[in-house]
Order: sequence, then structure tokens, then C-alpha cells
Amino acid sequence: MADNSITRYLISLLTGYRAISIGTKFFPTNETETEYVDLFNYTETILLELEEAEITTDSIFYNLMRDVGEENIPENHSFYELKPAEQRVEEYALVSNIIMGNDRYLYIEIPHPHKIMNEFANMIVESKGQIVERSSSEIVAKMSSKNEAIKIALHMISLGYKNNLIVTGAVGMTGAAALERSINYTREVGGFSGIAFTKLGGEYALVIDGPFEIGKSRKTIYDNYLFIDIIDSTGFISKYGRDRLLELMNGVKSFVESECHGQVEGYREGGDDFIARFPSKDLAIRAGLDTAWFILNNGAKIRAGVGRSRREAGERAQIADDIFVLGKPLSLVVFELANGIYAYNVPSEFSRTIIDLFTNHKGKLIVIFAIVFVLCYFLAVLGQPIYAFAILLIVIIYAAAS
Repeated sequence: MADNSITRYLISLLTGYRAISIGTKFFPTNETETEYVDLFNYTETILLELEEAEITTDSIFYNLMRDVGEENIPENHSFYELKPAEQRVEEYALVSNIIMGNDRYLYIEIPHPHKIMNEFANMIVESKGQIVERSSSEIVAKMSSKNEAIKIALHMISLGYKNNLIVTGAVGMTGAAALERSINYTREVGGFSGIAFTKLGGEYALVIDGPFEIGKSRKTIYDNYLFIDIIDSTGFISKYGRDRLLELMNGVKSFVESECHGQVEGYREGGDDFIARFPSKDLAIRAGLDTAWFILNNGAKIRAGVGRSRREAGERAQIADDIFVLGKPLSLVVFELANGIYAYNVPSEFSRTIIDLFTNHKGKLIVIFAIVFVLCYFLAVLGQPIYAFAILLIVIIYAAAS
């Protein structure tokens, strides 16, 4: 990709928010990834930072307690930062999670063969995990999410203490990555029960220092919701007709349910908004992006929010109401990352043209600006400023038409 630092700076000036990226640097390895990367880059999708995330060891542990459930983490624990997290949001890591999904691999090991592995296997299956490999002292399993993998590992560690067994675990994008992380855990921490995982590019370990009981869940059950609303649906109906809006929304609803594993709630046929519930956050964000791309291609814009409750998703979407560029609302998908607020903006076709000019045709712009400046200067010196204005108007019309 061409350097777009100047373009990102200009977008930041216009929106009042830092533009982290335009398109993506993620390198695809299969057909699905290639399709999404092409969409990110063709549409010049922009990642904006609305509220900067505070990335510290304390904030990462707080998020862990929130996501896993405080009742699952005993008081007699130690939390280690094996490698510090990136102090910034890396867009390609976010794109990787959105495209590749929330699945994570869990590696569990005990020092010697023991029948407890049968109970561990049952725990994995009951939590809807899939056992990939198993021996008398090791298990590799595919889990629905990193948080689910950590929670199951903590239950295993609790059971291990009851049988005088050290249980070590690690979570990774692949089984091999989880195994390697477990090896690093043992080298860095020693022979103690615990679980290692990554967060925002950092490596962390939760070490359990002694026997404990998993508490009865007091954690509020959160889902993953996506709120979608057509911006200025009245104007869209005036231009294209109500039947077109109905066709558009029914198409989006069908797509969200059939392709994105979403369950649409609160949709009234002919309406311009709905809420959908998803099994994971990455699916909700992906559905929001797919919808934004599709809707914009059909002459409309959306404001969308992703949250752990219906209210939170709606509040995220409302943030878009305060973000304009030259008086025009932006098509935004707003979501939380770490403890910050971020948004994907899908630019209009005209905006994409301007972005492409500033990103890939800087030389032409400089030449055109120099010629126009010189012509306007001489016309002004000759006392013909009206012609200078005409030249500027022609250039603007030509750029808009192009």
C-alpha cells in the first residue's frame, strides 16, 4: 500500500479524531481473507480513534476480570506481564480478529499421565469446545473464544489442585502457538499452575498460587449486539421510494441472519433500523462492516454500534450523530476495543476519489496546484481576478466529475 500519512492527517483534521489507518496492511492467506482485505482497501475503509484506549497491565487485568468473571479468579493469584502490550491499536491485528474469527486454541498439560484428563475432556465438550489432540497428559482443543478458553482452564486448575496436580495452560491462535506459549510460560514463571495468553500484542500469565474453589457465577450475562440505523431515511425514500428502502432492509436482514449468524430483533418491516444478536463480537463487527459496504453501494449510509447489551449498542451508534465532515454525516460502525472507543468509517465514492488522489497521485496534485497558483497569480496581477476564480471553479468541477 502507498504511504497515506498525509491523507490520514487531513482526515484527522476534518473529523477531529485520529485516523489510525486507511484500508488495511493485513496479508490474506485464503479466499475469504482476500475478499475482505480487497473490500477494506477498495473502499478505503478508515479506522478512527474516538476515545483512546488506556493500555496498561492493570487495565488488561481489569478487562480480564470483566470478561471472564471475577468469581472465576481466586484471590491467591499473581498476574505477570511477560511481554508488554503495544501502546497503540494495530489495525491489522483488529482486521485479523474480525476476519479470522474469535476461535482460539487451548493447550493444557499436567506433569504425568492421570485419569483427570477424562474430566478435562468432558469439560471442554460441555463448553462446546472441540478436542483436536489428546494424550494421557496433554490436550489441544479449539474453543469458541479466548475468554472461554481461560475460564475453562481456571476450572481445570481448581480441579488439579484437588488432585495434587500442577495444571499449566496457554491460549493461542493455533494449537502450535498455544503449545509454544505454554513452553515460554514454564521457562518464565516456573512449575506453577496457571494460564498464559496474549492481549493487544502483549504476553500475560495468570498464576494461581494455591487451592481455590470456582465461585458461583455472579457475572452479568452479556451478548454481542449490533444496532443499525439508516441515516436520513426520509431523504432516501424521497429519492428512491419506500419500496427501495423495504427491499434494502429486507436484504440486509436476510444477509445478517443467513451469512453472519445473527438473530435480528426489533425489526418492523418497512422500518429503517434493527438490532441483531451475535454469538461473538467479531461477528457483530463484521456484520456491521458488511452492511455499511452494502448500504453505501446502494445510495445510503448507516450509523451502527456494537455493544454487550442492546442499550450499549444503541449508545455506540448515537456517537455517530456528533461526527460530521463538511456538514455531512459519516457512515460509521462504532465499537469498544480494550477500554477505548473506535469506529470504522466507510467513505462515499466521492470521498474515496479524494483519498485516492492524496494517497496515490500526490505528484499530479502538486503539479496541478502549482499551475493553477501561477495562472491565478498572473491573472490577479493583470487585474483580471474574475478569470482566476473561473479557473478555480473549472478545476473543482473537473475534480468532482472525475
